[in-house]
Amino acid sequence: MRPTSHPGALRGYAECMTDVVDADELLRRMHRARACALEEGRSWRARSEALRSTDPEGAREAAVRTVAYEAVLRVLDEVLTPGRAADRRSPAD
Repeated sequence: MRPTSHPGALRGYAECMTDVVDADELLRRMHRARACALEEGRSWRARSEALRSTDPEGAREAAVRTVAYEAVLRVLDEVLTPGRAADRRSPAD
C-alpha cells in the first residue's frame, strides 16, 4: 500500500476498526449524522447569505459547503427512509 497519514493504512482499514455496533446503534449514529448535517447546512447557508454583500468569495465558499451538506442529507435520507426522497422530487427531476 501507498504510505499515508492514516494509522491503519499499511495494515488495511478493516484491521483497525474495533468498534462493533448493532443495527440499532448504527441507526442512532446515522440519525445523529443526519441531524448534524442538517444543522451544518443551515449554518453554512446563513453564513453565505450574510457574506453575500461584503465578501463574495467567502459567500461562494459557504454556498459550496451548503451544497455538500445537502448532498450528505440526500444520501442519509435515502439510507434511513428508502424511496421517500423520490416521492418528494418533481416529475421533471
